[in-house]
Amino acid sequence: MRFIILFFLFSNLTIAQISPDCSTAIPICNNTPVNSGTNSFGVDDFAGVSESGCLERTASGSIESNSAWYRFRTSATGQLGFNISTATDEDWDFALYKTDDCSNLGDPLRCNFLDNGDQNSFLGVGEDPTGATDNIQYEDWLSVMPGEEYYLLINNFSNVNSGFSIQFSGDIFVTNPYDALDCTIISNLLGPPIAACESDFVQLDATSTGALSYEWYRDDGSGYTQIVGATTAILNVLDSSNYRVVVTRAADNIISDVQVSFSARPVANTVGDKFFCFDEAVFDLSTVDVEVLGSQKPDDFLITYHATFSDAVTGFNALENNHVKSAGTETIYIRISSLANPNCYDASQDFQLIVSEEIVQDFPATVYLCEAISSASIGDDTPNSNFTYLWSTGESTATINVAAAGIYELTVSTTVGTLTCTEVFDVNLVISKSPNITTVVVDDLQANNTVLVHTELDGNYEYQIDEEPFQMSSQFTNVLPGMHTVTVNDLEGCGTDSETIIVVGFKRFFSPNGDGINDEWSVEGLETLDSPVLLIFDRYGKLLQQLDPTQTAWDGLYKGIQMPASDYWFQLSYLETDGSRVVAKYINNHFSLKR
Repeated sequence: MRFIILFFLFSNLTIAQISPDCSTAIPICNNTPVNSGTNSFGVDDFAGVSESGCLERTASGSIESNSAWYRFRTSATGQLGFNISTATDEDWDFALYKTDDCSNLGDPLRCNFLDNGDQNSFLGVGEDPTGATDNIQYEDWLSVMPGEEYYLLINNFSNVNSGFSIQFSGDIFVTNPYDALDCTIISNLLGPPIAACESDFVQLDATSTGALSYEWYRDDGSGYTQIVGATTAILNVLDSSNYRVVVTRAADNIISDVQVSFSARPVANTVGDKFFCFDEAVFDLSTVDVEVLGSQKPDDFLITYHATFSDAVTGFNALENNHVKSAGTETIYIRISSLANPNCYDASQDFQLIVSEEIVQDFPATVYLCEAISSASIGDDTPNSNFTYLWSTGESTATINVAAAGIYELTVSTTVGTLTCTEVFDVNLVISKSPNITTVVVDDLQANNTVLVHTELDGNYEYQIDEEPFQMSSQFTNVLPGMHTVTVNDLEGCGTDSETIIVVGFKRFFSPNGDGINDEWSVEGLETLDSPVLLIFDRYGKLLQQLDPTQTAWDGLYKGIQMPASDYWFQLSYLETDGSRVVAKYINNHFSLKR
């Protein structure tokens, strides 16, 4: 909350100051208690009109129905609001007018005519002091300047009347805590009404120049009766009531009345600490109310919870009831205050929200076991000493050694207070075989030669050609003609496999018809190999031609005879670095002769 509550309340309706009419509105200021009921229609201050702002004519025939009028004057600049506390089963309305003339009220600046279908305990201007953000019976804050005068009408529409209380709020009470509202509006020897807490010392001072005698009276609802023995200028007050002093002077007498209210001083009972598992994100603070109250009546007090002791003392920054907890230990400070007088409070108690450590799976969910190794360790190799571990195998260590492929369940638990918090994780053991290259598809398109590596299994592999960096894709593009080495590496450490491949470029067909176009068939890239030999065969395996660096093309003749249009095959061999001759693998060695 951005405001503090400064106005105090009464709880005894029989002695409350009430005025059903605007012309006799009760003046209120910074130290004025306001609590009342309404029991009179009074005169019609709206001259028979059917509406005033949001207010509408009631069954009484006028806008007012059991009304109470108050007036006040601002003496500071800033934000002003007020809270009207009522029984949740009663219907109360209000309208606020900026004027110093009851005969010229104008339209209200703030107004509420809604029934209390939601059974809220407050309505008003600004913010609901309970922290509720969905109370539609609140109007926007009011911006005020010094010297502005206002009239406030509070109207009972339901005619069920257990009284109301007014609490003023807003940042003007932060900047001007003692004079936000002008008390010179009250002209009274005994000053404005006084709000106090039980056991507070209240002294009424009627000292007057030229006084001959003092008589004190008290009205508890049946009229004023004299207080026997009270004959001095000072009266020490112990009970809520209306008090009157009669000062006898030679020139004239002074009669002055004042209202004094003592409100119950609440007691915050001890609250036990609360324990939670980490995944319980939100805690409803209002569930603690019953512990705070003990045997005290919940309807008489407002309980708020705060992040600091200072906030609890001042009533600032009440936490939302649906409180998002912090990790670890968080101290929550309690404030219980009287609804009749928010200055009567107890902020002596606090309690802790203790949240368990978060249990996270900071170990691999999948573990690979190389087929050449007998077992693997799974689980948390950096265990938390505050955690306990239990495997589906029955073992209770943070890690276990397993050999069979499958899913192993691990239950991790921790305790906070008497609460046990548990998370269950699955660890999958996968037997990983060493990579085995089964084939390499070389697509030698000359403009963009591609190489695609196939393996026996779909493992967790990475791929490399020559000394290039490893990549996750098994396909290589823009491969230059010549001899290359492709390598497959198992990322789980289960070995590698390599193959030497030849990338060459050759025509898919040729047409040796003497027109000078595509008359010969050849293979590009032979010069990259050591002592290459290329043998050409017909479909029956008959050797037709041998090509090498000295003769690099075939004209389609065999011993001077033109070979027929058909498919032909070739075989390419070369010398390895150790001098042995090997036949190139993975070459698509098929081409066509066309006539």
